[in-house]
Amino acid sequence: MNFIHALRAAWRGRNSLLCVGLDPDPARFPAHLQQSPNAILDFCRTIVDATADLVCCFKPQIAYFAAHRAEDQLEALIDHIHQRHPATPVILDAKRGDIGSTAEQYAIEAFERFKADAITVNPYLGRDSVEPYLAYQDKGIILLCRTSNPGGNDLQFLDVGGEKLYERVARLVNEEWNQNGQCALVVGATYPNEIARVRGLTGEMPLLVPGIGAQGGDIESTVRAGCTSAGYGLMINSSRAILYAGSGEDYADAARRVALATRADINRYRPLV
Repeated sequence: MNFIHALRAAWRGRNSLLCVGLDPDPARFPAHLQQSPNAILDFCRTIVDATADLVCCFKPQIAYFAAHRAEDQLEALIDHIHQRHPATPVILDAKRGDIGSTAEQYAIEAFERFKADAITVNPYLGRDSVEPYLAYQDKGIILLCRTSNPGGNDLQFLDVGGEKLYERVARLVNEEWNQNGQCALVVGATYPNEIARVRGLTGEMPLLVPGIGAQGGDIESTVRAGCTSAGYGLMINSSRAILYAGSGEDYADAARRVALATRADINRYRPLV
């Protein structure tokens, strides 16, 4: 699957800029799943099946699986998405950052072991740390740019030759690293002014936008700042608000209701929708 092509098709075919983040916390699962040896897989698979027609992509966070020794369940989950919902791209949220042969192994892990369609990557070791991922030309490489956490200001707002560091990252990725048209950037919903700045620097490059809901990001500001003129260009992530919308056996129905409402809220502010 070519990630960018699949993403564009999902934007249009499902009329959705919503990305559902899969951050499974077993302590928050419904009681009937608590004792299941495959609880993480069962929980996430049910959420996926309940929401797949409403989203442009899914984003499993690898730490939530690895912390519970559930990498095999992550493999099974991604395979399930590809088999049951083949038009839905999967982003492995790993934020990898290393060089040389180690970066090559991380790329193999993401794209050959887990078979993700895209991965989040830390760009702050420079281009050679990203090249092993870029070698997979049909895969998406989503680079951290302006993150949603307050501590991002410590580095990302530093002046580097008359521009902010996050601006330099956006420009480098757009002008030099995106030769195969496979790159995207992470820009937090908590900073709509910076979303607009990154959009101006990168044209129609896709932006993965975490931070709505629990982190305080505003949907209207995010959409107005980041949508392209055609009403696309964003993957607006929601995780906990959807995953844990319900706590009983009807948790999937509750998740679907919140996903529907979130998609509607996003679409309310999109141009041409």
